[in-house]
Amino acid sequence: HDLAGFPPGTRLLERELFLPAQRSVVFEFFSHAENLGRITPPDLEFEITTPGPIRMEVGALIDYRIRLHGVPMRWKTRILEWVPPHRFVDLQLHGPYRFWLHEHEFRETRTGTAVTDRVWYRLPALGPLARPVGALVRRQLEAIFDFRAAAVRRALAIEPMP
Repeated sequence: HDLAGFPPGTRLLERELFLPAQRSVVFEFFSHAENLGRITPPDLEFEITTPGPIRMEVGALIDYRIRLHGVPMRWKTRILEWVPPHRFVDLQLHGPYRFWLHEHEFRETRTGTAVTDRVWYRLPALGPLARPVGALVRRQLEAIFDFRAAAVRRALAIEPMP
């Protein structure tokens, strides 16, 4: 799980979340696209525009709208792999990134489930702004995944609401 085989400029964000819940319960939560809105920071104004219910399977297409710094953006993903309750992978077909591949892995542990997210992403060509914008985007992604971890715990009633 590194950057071998990806074009130059591709970055990897890897996060792991441990949940004291059965893998089947955790995977079931993630298998409903409608839950994405519950685990996305409200300032992104995330909205699924694909009519529901969405059947998660290889080839499923999901359309979203988000706002990034107030700018509305459309995002379309395709499910490339669907292996319940172990993993699934989605690919951005259209959206704010030049490339976005997101692998979700679910592993049983002695005390629950380890959820690993790996996101390989590449920003649009930005010339001299590439480094500062890349650092800003990385901080934003880290904050989104921090929010997501807390939101998943709340949604699965693992931690009480603050």
